[in-house]
Formats: sequence, structure tokens, C-alpha cells
Amino acid sequence: MKEKKTRIIVVDGSSVTRAILTRILQDEVSNAEIFSCATGAEALTLLEHSKYDLVSTALMLPDMDGLELSRQIRSSKHHSYIPVIVVSGDADSRLLREGFEAGVTDYFDKSRGYKAFGGFVRSFVQRHSGLIGHILFVEDSATAAAVIQKILEKHGLKVTQVVTGEEALHLLQAQTEEGTKREEFDLVITDFFLEGDMTGGDLLHAIRAKMHLSQQECPVLVLTSNDDQQTQVEVFHAGANDFVTKPIVEEVMIARVRALLLIKHQYDALKKQAEAMRWIAVTDSLTGVRSKRYLVDNGENYIHDPQNQPVWAMLIDIDHFKSINDSLGHITGDHVLAELGEKLNATFKDGMVVRFGGEEFCVLIPNASTEQILERAELLRTQVNAMRPANVNVTISVGLASTADHADETLTRFISLADKALYRAKETGRNRVYLYTADGPVASPWDDEPLSGEHRPTFTH
Repeated sequence: MKEKKTRIIVVDGSSVTRAILTRILQDEVSNAEIFSCATGAEALTLLEHSKYDLVSTALMLPDMDGLELSRQIRSSKHHSYIPVIVVSGDADSRLLREGFEAGVTDYFDKSRGYKAFGGFVRSFVQRHSGLIGHILFVEDSATAAAVIQKILEKHGLKVTQVVTGEEALHLLQAQTEEGTKREEFDLVITDFFLEGDMTGGDLLHAIRAKMHLSQQECPVLVLTSNDDQQTQVEVFHAGANDFVTKPIVEEVMIARVRALLLIKHQYDALKKQAEAMRWIAVTDSLTGVRSKRYLVDNGENYIHDPQNQPVWAMLIDIDHFKSINDSLGHITGDHVLAELGEKLNATFKDGMVVRFGGEEFCVLIPNASTEQILERAELLRTQVNAMRPANVNVTISVGLASTADHADETLTRFISLADKALYRAKETGRNRVYLYTADGPVASPWDDEPLSGEHRPTFTH
């Protein structure tokens, strides 16, 4: 999900203060967009024409005080729930009492300094971030559905409303199907007593027991007309995160929705972080390609996947790499490896690029003909010749093997055949491509020939 900008209005009669606060908030609040106003009237005009996430105002303004500005914001149709922070050096009991009545959300004591204000707002935004999410709303009453959907959409939420539990379950199941364009839902809101074969309780049971979606992965808020203790127990036993009783009180419902969306967003963030850590664990830190561990864990399935056939194994070795390390130093050698890794990642986005060990790389490439793979290998070889990574003249030797010639081989055996081709390339002078066919190692017919033009050799196999 694309990160949403945090739109903040800063209201202060002093142009110097506005400039300082704007700079501090841009430095302290991630992805912030700041709009400054000298008067309360200017702020109200901005609010009439667009949506904002937070208003920060001085207590004393040229045309009104901050409390009056808060009152007018609270009385508006579209921004009645926007947080309002009053910046004041005198938050006495009277001000606190009147501020509460005026709808002030929080106070900042400006005697703490401008820098502290930036941290205060950053923390506030993290706790009171605007509602972002896609709601799957299950309600069989057209009247109730219209009222509740309007409330949710007013707060910036995307809503998909269905009438039956069966429809909701179908949409949720579609989320997990690979290769399909699917809706992603952040929260399910369902009436507990749906008419039809599947009640809200049945839907909950299916989500938790059949689909095995946890309360963090798929939060569910239940709507119920009964607030007796037995119903509450039944709702929680069915797997709901929380419930709201009808008739709906907007403030209560939005508070529940906000809390559950926070749970979902935290779950997604942790999942994304875990995925990033997993990729880091299977990525070679120097070259940026996958580690040999990744090849061991995933290569066997990759080479036997019917959708990948034929798969080619390409082993690449930097010629005379030891002499580069010995004469120019290991740091230069590392730069050479890093640049070659970057080149391989860019060249073989359709394949699995792995650092096989030392100066040797392995690439598994799916769905390529013999002519295609030879052209790609020879093109890579000539491009590396011209690269001069770390300002060093570098050549590579390449060995190839295909599942078309060597079906049903294990990963170890399959790569060893490409290694035999690589060994022959090095044995016959390096800076060349060999492939290991069903009849043994064969030199590329394009060796030392141009890769384009009228005289390019034709290879048949």
C-alpha cells in the first residue's frame, strides 16, 4: 500500500514561528505536507476545500483564539473528527476545561521548545494517524448498510459491501489465490445475525477455522443488536476481535475500527519486515545476488517445475581472479565481484542468480532455447570484456547445461554438468562459452565471432 502523506495545517499569527514549525515538522514527521496559515479564517478556508490529518494552532490568533477555531472545526460537516492541537505556554485549569468543551484534542506547552514540538507531533501522528484501509462489510439490511457505509466512507475508508456470508467468504478466499487479480481487505465488519444459510457466526468460524486467518491477519468487528452477556461471549468465542451494538454510535464504531486497523497495519508491517529479513538472509551481501543457501533450498524445485522447462544452468567464472586479488588487493577484487553481481542481476531478471562460491556465479534460466541461451551467454561475455569493473580488465568463462539434454537429474548433478562445460572453457583458453550436451562438452559456435550482422553463425542442436 502506498504511503499516505500526512497533511498538517499550522496556524500562527507570527510568520517566523510558522516558518520554524513548518521546517521542524518536515524534518520530524515522515512524509509530511505542511500548510501554514496566519489566521483561523485561512485555516477554515483550507478545510472547506480539502482533507487534512491534523491542525496545530496557537492559542491567540489575529482574528480568533485557538479554542474558537476548534469549535468551528467541530461544527463542520466534513472535519468534525480532525485532531486539533493547541500550542500554548499557559495551559491552566480554565483553559483545559474550556478546551475540552471546544473539542481540543491535545495541548503542547511551547515552553518546552520548538524541537520538542516536532517529536510531540510525530508521536501524536503515529497514535492518531488517519484511517486507511479497505473494509469488507457484510450486512443484509439495506437501510443499515447504507447508513454504516456512509459513516465509513466519510472517514476515508474504502468499503466493499455484500449481503451474504457466502459472498464475503468467496471474496476472502480469492485473496489467497495465486495468479488472480484480487481485492485486499484490511478489516471485516459483519452483522452477527445474517439471514441465509451462513450467519455472521458461521462466517467467523470459516475465517478462523477453515481459512486459518488469525485475529491479527484478518481482524473482524461484529455488529449485533443484542448487548446481553451471553451474546457477547458467543461473539468472542466465534473469533471476533471486537463488537459494536446497534443502533450504531459513530464515535464508538470509528474508535473500534481505528483500533482494529492499527492491529492489521502492524501485522502487515511485521510481515513485510520478516520478508525483508528473509531476503537479506538469502542474499550475498557483497554482490547482491542470492546466496548458495537459497540455491540449495529452492533450486531442486526450480529445475523440475514444468512451467520453467527447459531450464539452463549457467556457471560463470572470472578468469585469473586470484591474480587480481594478489596484484591489486582484495578490496579491488571485491569491487569487481560487486559490479559483476549487479550486472548479472540486471541481465537475468527472469532467472535465479546465485553466488556459487568465490569468483564463481550460477544462474538458472527458464524457458530458453539453445540459440537464445548461447546468444545471451556470448553477449554477457562480450559485455563483461568491455565493462572494466573497478577499472580492471576482466574476462569470464561460461559453462552451460540444459534440462532438455539432461532430464530428471538432481540439482547437484545438473550443476556439475555445467561445471564440466566451464572446466572445458577454462582448459581451452578461457574467455569463452561451452555447453554440456547429451554428447559431452561443445564449444559455442559464436566464440570469437560478432553477435550481430550477416555473418553470425547459425547453431542447430
